[in-house]
Order: sequence, then C-alpha cells, then structure tokens
Amino acid sequence: MDLDPEDVPQVTEGHGGAERYELSKTSPEVQPSTPTLAPEEHEPAVSRGGMQRPLALETFEFPPSVQLETMPLFPQWRLPLKLVAALLAVTFLYTLLRDVVQPGISGSWRDLYKMPVLVVNKALPWTSITLLALVYLPGQVAAVLQLHRGTKYSRFPAWLERWLCMRKQLGLLSFLLSALHAFYSVCYPMRRSYRYKLLNWAYQQVQQNRSDAWVEDDVWRMEIYISLGILGLAALAMVAVSSVPSVSSALSWREFQCIQRSLGYGALLLCTAHALVYGWRKWAEPRSYVWYTPPSFILASALPAVVLLGKATLLLPCLNRKLARIQRGWELTCTSSRLHKRGGV
Repeated sequence: MDLDPEDVPQVTEGHGGAERYELSKTSPEVQPSTPTLAPEEHEPAVSRGGMQRPLALETFEFPPSVQLETMPLFPQWRLPLKLVAALLAVTFLYTLLRDVVQPGISGSWRDLYKMPVLVVNKALPWTSITLLALVYLPGQVAAVLQLHRGTKYSRFPAWLERWLCMRKQLGLLSFLLSALHAFYSVCYPMRRSYRYKLLNWAYQQVQQNRSDAWVEDDVWRMEIYISLGILGLAALAMVAVSSVPSVSSALSWREFQCIQRSLGYGALLLCTAHALVYGWRKWAEPRSYVWYTPPSFILASALPAVVLLGKATLLLPCLNRKLARIQRGWELTCTSSRLHKRGGV
C-alpha cells in the first residue's frame, strides 16, 4: 500500500550521530506494529506520533563511536607531573635530612613532628620557584640560539621544543604549589606545637626578667618577607589566570605577551626576593650549614637568580636590538634580498 509523503518516516540525526525516526500520526500501518512499554520496566519513554519507545541515555552520555579505553589521559601533563614529583621528592628529602634526621642523630628525635607541615612547607616553595624559573629558562635558551644562528627560521632541538611546549603546565603547577605554600603558612598558628612553643617563649621571657621581647631586626624581616610573598602570589595568580584558554582568547596578543612576560618575570623577581629575605642573615651564620649543607633558601634562589641574570643580559641594548630584528625576520630578509640581487646581476 502506498503512503502519502507526509506518512513517510522522517530520518533526522540525533545527538552523538544516532539516527531518529519520526513517524506521522496519520500512518495507520506503522502505529499498531510498535509495542508500548510497560510502566514497571522503569525505562524513560519518548512519544513519537502516538508511539512510545525507550530513550537510551547511555547513547547521549557515551556515544558508541567513543572508546574511553583508547583515549589518552592527560598526555601533555605526564612529563610535567613526573618532574614535579621528582623535585618534590628531592626537596623533601633534603629538608628532612637537615631539619629532622640531623637533630635525631645528634641526640633527640622530638623533631619528627615537623614532617607533616614544616618540612612539606619548605619543599613546596622550593619546588614552586624552581618550576617558575624553568618556565622562562627555555625562552632564554631559544633567544641565545637565535642570536647565534642569526635567524629565527631554523628549527630548535627536539628537547628544547618539548620544553617550550610544556611551559604552560609548569607555570600552572608552580602556581598550585605556591598557593599550597600560602595555605600551609596561614595554618602555622593553628598547630598545637606552635602554641606550646609560644608558652615556652613567654616562660623564658619571665625567667630572664625581660619586659619587652621586641627585636627590631626580626620584625622588619617578617614584614618585608610576608609582603613580598603576597605580591608574588598575586602576580603569579594573574599569570596563571591569563593562560586559561577562555581568558587568553579575550586578550590581544600584545596584552597576553605583556602579562606572560613582564608580569611573569615580576612574579619570579618577587618570589626570589621573598626567599632571600626569608634567609636574611642566615647565609653568613655557620650554624645554618648543617652537615656542611647550604640552607634550602640558597639552593632555591640559585636557579631563579640565574634566569633573572640571563634576562637582564638579554635586555642589554646591543643584544636586545639584534634579537628584536631577528624575531621580525630582518636578518633572513636581508640575506635573501642580497642573494636575489647577486643572482640578477
């Protein structure tokens, strides 16, 4: 029996590539052939021209064409996460050796309580500032290669290209660790050990018959140290937020470059100053070198200081002008024009 054009099932494409067949109400041949679902089956039904059929929610959540087992899980984050884990392990063990193991071997293991908070809170900023320095170091290496080659059109080594491609992940992980460091530091007064030490300090002050425990040097050190840390975290937060795709797409290239470069180097400078002010005069005190090992703030500030020194060197007019001309393609353009003129002659 022939059907009218309006009675022919209409095929439309549904979500996830699934096909839906919509049937007209005026087709008597189609309606009786489709059974209805019983209410006790508890399956959602969709009305299609007087019919009811189950709605497969799994088709919308997991389309049949998608195989979760074959999809890679965070492929661009694997190497940065491994690097962070390695740095955290090294810094934690180094701090543990100086702050817990050495006093324990010397006579007392009472400092084991420092492991969950104090030791971790020294490893976090050390790793964070190292990651932040590793974000800007490959750009300087690439600039030196461009100055050496005199062109920007030659490929970088494979290891440098991979390093340049994971700068975003390193920066976000650096911000995460710095935020954790701030949270740990804020929680210092909540610790029971801190309260006991505060009572001991008050008792010692009474025993020494001192009415004022004010130390001008320590007061200024902590004020500057905290202020630099807050400013560094704020600058690093702005750099991290600007790297989010939804935010970076709303910025022009000049605005994005200004935030990532100028504010990023500013954050690195503030964090380095934060670490150096934390050490204050400890670098000159012999008792700070436990087992002839330097304090952690010296090692944490070494790589950022090298990166900042390299940036200052590249900002010299003799190098900055040449690098800017190379990045605009000036060197290669002049060379090609000279070759073209020689060929024409």
